[in-house]
Amino acid sequence: MTEQELKTNISEVRMKALVCILLLLETFVFVVQQQVDGGLNEKERPDIYKALRELTATVTEQKENIRALETQLRNEMKKKDEEISNLTLSQVELRKENRDREIAFSAALTQSNGENIGPFPTEVTLTYKNVFTNIGNAYNPITGVFTAPLKGAYMFRISVFGYGPNPAGACIYKNGEKLVIAFANQPQRELNSSNGVVLILEVGDVVYVRLYPNTKIYDSYNNHSTFSGYLLFTLI
Repeated sequence: MTEQELKTNISEVRMKALVCILLLLETFVFVVQQQVDGGLNEKERPDIYKALRELTATVTEQKENIRALETQLRNEMKKKDEEISNLTLSQVELRKENRDREIAFSAALTQSNGENIGPFPTEVTLTYKNVFTNIGNAYNPITGVFTAPLKGAYMFRISVFGYGPNPAGACIYKNGEKLVIAFANQPQRELNSSNGVVLILEVGDVVYVRLYPNTKIYDSYNNHSTFSGYLLFTLI
C-alpha cells in the first residue's frame, strides 16, 4: 500500500468515526431529552441503550483502526526515508566514481605570437604548454607526456601546421612505440595535417608526440598545432 493510499484510508476511517460519534451524541441527547420530558417507557429504554452500546463499540473499533493505520503509515514513511537515504548515498558514490573516470585533455604548443619548432636531425618530444583542458591531470605540460591513470580505451589526436618549403610532421608514440604520423609537404604556402588513434592502455602507460626528423611545425595564439586525448571507457 502506498503512502497516499494509507493517508486516504486514515481519512476515511476518521470520517466514519466522526459519524459514529455524532450519532452517539445524537442518541445521547435524545435519551436526555426524553428523560427531561417525562422519561422513557420500558420498551424504548432497552433499544436506545443497545444502540448506545453498539455505537460506542463502533467508535472504539474505528479508533483502533485509525491507530493501526497511523502506525502503518509511520512505518511506511520510515521505510521510504531509509530508501531515499540509501539512494542518496549510492548517487554520491556513483558521482565520485564517475569523477574518477573523467579523463580528458587538450593543449596547443605555445601561447606566443608565433613560434617555429624544428627542424632537428632526430625526433624530439614536443611539450604542448598551452593547456585548454586537463581533467584528471593525466597530461603533464612540462614533459608533454600523458600517463594513463586507468585501464581503458583512449582516443588521441594531433594536428600539425607549417609553411613550405619545410615539411611538417609529428608522430604519436605509446611507450616508445611509434604508432601514427601527421605529415604534410609542399614547396610553398601553408601546410597542415592531422591524425588520430584509439589505444588500449594499462595503468601507467604513456602517450606523447614527437616531431618528425627534418620537419618544422608552427604555432601561435591561433593554436594551429595541438595534442588532445580522452578516456572513451574503462576496461577490467
